Amino acid sequence: MTSHVVVFVAGRKDFPLSADFIASLHPLFRPDKLRWLHQDKAADIEIDADLSPDLFHAITEIAGRAYHDVFMLPASHRRKKLLLADMDATIVAGETLDDLAAFAGLQDKIAAITARAMRGELDFQEALEQRVKMLDGLSISALEQTLSAMTINAGAIETIRVMRAHGAECYLVSGGFTYFTEAIARKCGFHGHHGNRLDIRDGVLTGHVLPPILDKNAKLALLRDYTARCGISRQETMAVGDGANDIPMLSEAGTGVGYHPKPLVKEQIANAIIHTDLTSLLYIQGYTWQDIGPT
Repeated sequence: MTSHVVVFVAGRKDFPLSADFIASLHPLFRPDKLRWLHQDKAADIEIDADLSPDLFHAITEIAGRAYHDVFMLPASHRRKKLLLADMDATIVAGETLDDLAAFAGLQDKIAAITARAMRGELDFQEALEQRVKMLDGLSISALEQTLSAMTINAGAIETIRVMRAHGAECYLVSGGFTYFTEAIARKCGFHGHHGNRLDIRDGVLTGHVLPPILDKNAKLALLRDYTARCGISRQETMAVGDGANDIPMLSEAGTGVGYHPKPLVKEQIANAIIHTDLTSLLYIQGYTWQDIGPT
């Protein structure tokens, strides 16, 4: 039987994590076996079992009522050597293309297409090209203003800092645009970034995306490429994302984590950050509050 680690993380200070609550979730979660990663906030336990998908889902649902997230992964190769992260609605709040559309007075129309694409209801490339075409003639100043208003989600910078300090490589991979991924990767400390390229001429958008298109297949290919480059196994990789175009990457990674996942992601990816922030990616790997420092 393969040993697994179950990780518990509290999402709110007014609902602290407790050994009694953890023990109430399943008989295997004995208080004397718990290891505290951050007192009242994060703990883990190693079990000689693999909880069934239905049972694990039930546990996460019960824990969620107390604003806790629960994760499970094999005990071996727990600390990862490679992280690939989506950008929009994962590392940063919101969808940058939707924010950009506001400058063209098309935010509601474009956001509706984005939402359907992220739910997997539309082909990603077709949806991307359709939305960008609607931005034909938009000034580059709109990109600058959109970038200046972007918010990095809680825990992103800390996660990259800690993982890099322990020798991991971290890359930002996005179906969004390199104009934004370059700046966000630099702010967060990623080793590199990948995204789609907007065609910009004479300071305005032409309404076209330059090939090749970075879609779900490209994200998966990047994960495999970096895994090979790093000379590591698939089990030593981690990926995080929120939308349908992240699913192949999340499924392939040793540990794939949905971040406020869209329904299709939630259906297919067991581990999800819903009530906590991106530092959960560190607790999943066994890092402690001493490794993370103040957040």
